[in-house]
Amino acid sequence: MSARTPTASIAIRERGGEAFFEAMFRHDGKQLKRRIGPAWLERDDNGGWRARHGRVPDGCYDERRAHAAAARIVSDYVTEAGEIERIEHERRSRGVTFREVAQRYLSWLEDVKGAKPSTLADYRYLLAEPGVPYKRRAGESAGHIMERLGDLSAAKVSVRDVDTLLATVSKAGRSPRNVNKHRALVSAIFNYGMKDSAFSLPRNPAALTDKRKEAQPGVLVFYTPEEVEALARALADGRHREKPAKNPVKVAEDAQDAELVRVAAYAGLRLGELLALRWSDVDFAGHAVTVARAMSLGVESSPKSGRVRRIPLPDQAAVALDRLSRREHFTTRGDRVFCNVLGRMLDGSAVRKRFKRARDAAGLRPLRFHDLRHTYGSLLAAAGIDLVSIQAVMGHSALSTTSRYLHARPASEQAEAFTRAFEPGSMSSGDALNSPA
Repeated sequence: MSARTPTASIAIRERGGEAFFEAMFRHDGKQLKRRIGPAWLERDDNGGWRARHGRVPDGCYDERRAHAAAARIVSDYVTEAGEIERIEHERRSRGVTFREVAQRYLSWLEDVKGAKPSTLADYRYLLAEPGVPYKRRAGESAGHIMERLGDLSAAKVSVRDVDTLLATVSKAGRSPRNVNKHRALVSAIFNYGMKDSAFSLPRNPAALTDKRKEAQPGVLVFYTPEEVEALARALADGRHREKPAKNPVKVAEDAQDAELVRVAAYAGLRLGELLALRWSDVDFAGHAVTVARAMSLGVESSPKSGRVRRIPLPDQAAVALDRLSRREHFTTRGDRVFCNVLGRMLDGSAVRKRFKRARDAAGLRPLRFHDLRHTYGSLLAAAGIDLVSIQAVMGHSALSTTSRYLHARPASEQAEAFTRAFEPGSMSSGDALNSPA
């Protein structure tokens, strides 16, 4: 709302041969016009307007009355606008419940921010009402957030309310990481609610709560190249099935699964990126693959980092892709590299299940499908590839994520480098004297 009442000007208008005064003024950046009333005017010899003689009748306006009326119109408008704004602000900031803010936040996240379907699904699960069936987890939502905060006025939710929620989640046996996930979501909802374009909430109580200390990530586990090949052979041989496939379609599916795990391990693509990969992304001549998209709950979107990346294609992955490129169907540039019998996207959940059965049939360690990506990063680090290069090809936003792969570097190589650093003559006396304290 404007800090001071705007000044109005008046203008003479004509309609149906009759003159009337009109007030014009600006308020909150908008040019406004309001009719004042009939003008006590008459035509002059030049076709313009002049004041009539005699007393101004009630309901008509001369210039003096028109200016006074315009001032009242502006004052009434500003007062009414301020009251409307006050009521709206009151409604938005005090009357709205946390549940309403959360629902609007999810819509904003999807429509404005373009959040990935998997992210939206996770948030909807955390914001579901208690006992609501949830397909992805084959159970019911605990509904901790809505049970504690849903019916409360969003503006009146206190730090204690959020602390109580987090304590409830913790007592339910959730990990510190999961508790922090609840806290982060509630905080994000309040940050959205504080926007003037949303609800103008006065504060974010979640920001004043304590974050739980999470356990440090353990050492990454990964397969050796020999184990990757053992897994691929188990899939190709159909050992994940009750009986080896004889149907040519099933045999082809098993062969494709084998190549899929090879590309996952030797090119480091996430499962969603593999499912979205098309032949136009594979550059055999340039020994490279472009990772331009990923599947998220059946919807094609950008990769996790939000950026397209072009990665080197090692021979081990290139050979696997070359074998797939020689199949009878679905090898044009627009076709999916990994597809079902109709050329459509594979079911990621089914891929994981076949992976697990083949892994167990091959007698391998119980690693996850995603650990094939960790295999890629760890083997690169073990071979001495620098972290910045590994970060680039894996699409990590932060180098700290990539540094987890340093554990794969042979300690003997590092010890040798450290030993050389302390050998006599490794640094000249001049260097030592000139080095800063």
